[in-house]
Amino acid sequence: MKPSPLLCRLAAGLLLSVTGLLAADAISPTEITSTKVEIWSTNTETTSDFTGSVVVTGNNIRITCDRLLVVASRSADQLTTLVKPDQFKSLLATGNVHIVQGDREVTCGRAEILPGEDKIVLTEEPVVFDHSGPWVATGERLILLRGERRIFGDKVKFSGPPVKDLGFDKAKPMQPPTPVPAPEPTK
Repeated sequence: MKPSPLLCRLAAGLLLSVTGLLAADAISPTEITSTKVEIWSTNTETTSDFTGSVVVTGNNIRITCDRLLVVASRSADQLTTLVKPDQFKSLLATGNVHIVQGDREVTCGRAEILPGEDKIVLTEEPVVFDHSGPWVATGERLILLRGERRIFGDKVKFSGPPVKDLGFDKAKPMQPPTPVPAPEPTK
């Protein structure tokens, strides 16, 4: 049975703060559409599992993936289903992940958003495009830190624009380097 778009939009209400996790000045509501959604709660957590053509749109961000699994802490009020921004524990986007935010664009197989740590961990052939450079980062695992425009990871390769000519004149024959004088002995 395919859920109605209204059900998917209502479920998206659980995630109104996804944008706030990734953008400091979130002002637009977040919408999530997917082919299917399943939401369940325990005494301590609410889990939302969006599958099939998942699209998240919000303030200056768009995420597409095959599956989005969201885990949030439940409040003390067990009758409350909606969560507050500080209650999100993790968002896990998998399968054909594509994230666009500002001048950055990410593709990978898996993106784990950890709001409590203000970071996103990218794995499964991650590529980060910074169109302002332009720079491209690839690696085994890349980590982005919110608000710091910082990236680091494992087995990383950065590619960017060519370095400017440092003054080598191709028309002149190559000269040997000038010898460096030996240091004077100390007494």
